[in-house]
Amino acid sequence: MSAMALRICTASSCRSRGGEALRQALAAVAPAQGEAPMVTGVGCLGPCSDGPLLALGPHLFSLQTPEPEPLARSLQQALARNALEQWQPPGSALIPAADPFLRLQRRLVLERCGQIDPESLEAALASDGYRQLRAVLQQNDPAAVVEAVRCSGLRGRGGAGYPTGLKWATVAAMPGAEKRLVCNADEGDPGAFMDRTVMEGDPHRLLEGMAIAAFAVGAQRGYLYVRAEYPLAIARLRGAIAAAEEQHWLGSGIDGSRFGFHLELRVGAGAYVCGEETALIHSIEGGRGTPCARPPYPAERGVFGLPTLINNVETFANVPVLLQMGPDAYRPGTKVFSLTGQVQRSGVLEVPMGTPLRTIVEEMGGGAPAGRAIKAVQTGGPSGGCVPAAELDTPVDYDSLQALGTIMGSGGMVVLDDTTDMVDLAAYFMAFCREESCGKCVPCRSGTVQLEQLLRKLLARQGCPADLEQLERLCHTVQQASLCGLGQNAPKPVLSTLRHFRHELMALVGEP
Repeated sequence: MSAMALRICTASSCRSRGGEALRQALAAVAPAQGEAPMVTGVGCLGPCSDGPLLALGPHLFSLQTPEPEPLARSLQQALARNALEQWQPPGSALIPAADPFLRLQRRLVLERCGQIDPESLEAALASDGYRQLRAVLQQNDPAAVVEAVRCSGLRGRGGAGYPTGLKWATVAAMPGAEKRLVCNADEGDPGAFMDRTVMEGDPHRLLEGMAIAAFAVGAQRGYLYVRAEYPLAIARLRGAIAAAEEQHWLGSGIDGSRFGFHLELRVGAGAYVCGEETALIHSIEGGRGTPCARPPYPAERGVFGLPTLINNVETFANVPVLLQMGPDAYRPGTKVFSLTGQVQRSGVLEVPMGTPLRTIVEEMGGGAPAGRAIKAVQTGGPSGGCVPAAELDTPVDYDSLQALGTIMGSGGMVVLDDTTDMVDLAAYFMAFCREESCGKCVPCRSGTVQLEQLLRKLLARQGCPADLEQLERLCHTVQQASLCGLGQNAPKPVLSTLRHFRHELMALVGEP
């Protein structure tokens, strides 16, 4: 792509603000540069709250008055004067490269997002796409790939943080000629859009990571399970899979080798519980998405009873990166976050693992809106908890967040200011879990109902101090007795509130 090519964000966020209409209007007046278009639709450029976004060479503009016709006329005039390098879209604001939101990122997984046309296999190949898959197939040493992943320290980016290399080694060691691979793209946490960003902005990176993983563990067939609420991601993935099959990066005889990997796209039906791996497996098999007890674990008995490797989108997308860099240079890796809520700048960002929460929220996100103060940051979605403002210097890694009673989760990060009622927030998340419970086990089915009722009773100022004790006991019961991760983690927002904001609960029962 030319250094002076115009890149328009056509990911879901900017598209909802007219990004695709802008791309079409500008493309109509901009001549192609040889075989390459001057105007290219790209994936997410990052600061979504400033969208729609346009990049011209190294410059990033927020199109605050995105009217296609005036913008196209202005571009046409700049081209007629041969003054494209000096062009600034009318009504736009320049986001400088020194802006902390951009400067403090380390884009490894998102390196090509916002840089290439996500619907073009040729663009991906020109940017080193599938190079690591080719290298792995030429070396023909699956065990070496598993060892590289293990040495990199990569942990699952979907929430639990399980060591990826250990999971791969377990599946690879399973006997039998038939194995399966699943990508869990059922991203259902409120305020979480990390996987969507990768799928919409660089689908071939995901496909390459999946193919490498399949080679490493000996899987011949895979399933990419995407939530139905992501129509653009689904469309781009379908196109990417078809293009990769046509050019022999998927299917039989990949890149002229003897290895084959056939990939199917499966669309979910909107059930949050299908993010749990046993429920996901049942859904892929055509059944109702309900969890089941483990063991056996999917690594031993998964899709259609076969040993199955399950990772999420971001985990697979890390694989080509760590192989290119080498395990030592890669450690500890990065994490993609979706920064939303009561913060001045929201969007999708990627930072080194262990970056302080304060850096993300106050420097990159600009802190709370004018006149307000940050009260807490909610991480991990309905399965997580809240980090109070006093703990904002906490490094964002698995162990540090767990010590505060929350989790990293898939990467959703919701900023809460001092107008937030923390008890009401806990009730909201409990209502979410109650609604999304599959109903199979009593602790989750009934426990979430009772927890929500207790919280609503307290909010109505009809509770008493004994209700707080009952609330805590019930949380522990649901955690310990529920069948799957949904129920086991559902009480975490309540326990987090009890731990960090107990004074708000005490005030509701008339206690100082």
